[in-house]
Amino acid sequence: MTTTLRPAGPEERHDDGGRARSYDVCVNSRRVGGIRLSTDARFGPVAGRIEALDIDRPDRHRGRATVAALAAEEVLRGWGCRQIEVTVPAGAEPAVRLAAALGYTERSRKMTKALEAPPELPDGSRERRMSAAEYPAWRDAAIAEHIRVQTRLGVPRERAERASYEGHAAMLPGGAETPGHALRILSHRGTDVGTLWLAVEIPGHPGGYVVDVTVDPAHRGRGHGRTLMLVAERVCLAAGRPVLGLNVHADNAPALGLYGSLGYRPTAFELWKRIL
Repeated sequence: MTTTLRPAGPEERHDDGGRARSYDVCVNSRRVGGIRLSTDARFGPVAGRIEALDIDRPDRHRGRATVAALAAEEVLRGWGCRQIEVTVPAGAEPAVRLAAALGYTERSRKMTKALEAPPELPDGSRERRMSAAEYPAWRDAAIAEHIRVQTRLGVPRERAERASYEGHAAMLPGGAETPGHALRILSHRGTDVGTLWLAVEIPGHPGGYVVDVTVDPAHRGRGHGRTLMLVAERVCLAAGRPVLGLNVHADNAPALGLYGSLGYRPTAFELWKRIL
């Protein structure tokens, strides 16, 4: 039997060079499932994404998904993509095993925690709202770090710079006083040691989201990252949000250990591989 992909609709083209298309997964021309492919909004046309892949229940466990995923690589290679990404929900063990067998590795993971009582901060630690005067220096440093991380992941520098500047302007149009966002500075015994950016109002989401947490390099390794996360939980609960989420890169072992020790659990894994 031959498993192939058959276009299920017209290809979608975007002004920035992005494209997307849905396909039927077919065995000898019989539809057994569907798959949707697109280019990645962060990386641009050089990166592809499997947005969805589903095989009809009677045809599962016969290698259909494996062949469909391999066929997707050929389609994306034809689009000019050099890498491919897929998001796998936590607990979807068959999908995780399939991705591993096809050579995908973890790039990052989403994690969440259900919040209860607001935690106490360690002795000597205090948090305050970021002032309008403090905002510009923080913004410039945050944008520079975001550009550094994105280019390290393979995003073209020009694209990373544009996305970082435009993203900050869109998310924080009112600076430190933007509604729905909380910018906090952590001090320990009178010295500023770190910052927190928390989105507390996300449409369609019951919780808050840690956009950025940073400890000054001179003060790392002293538990201030943990304290900043406690601040995030306190702010989130004060805003009436019972859940807190975040995203962490797979190669950030200290952060993974910290979040796990605080009770955060994975909800999804971002996987990727090169296609040459």
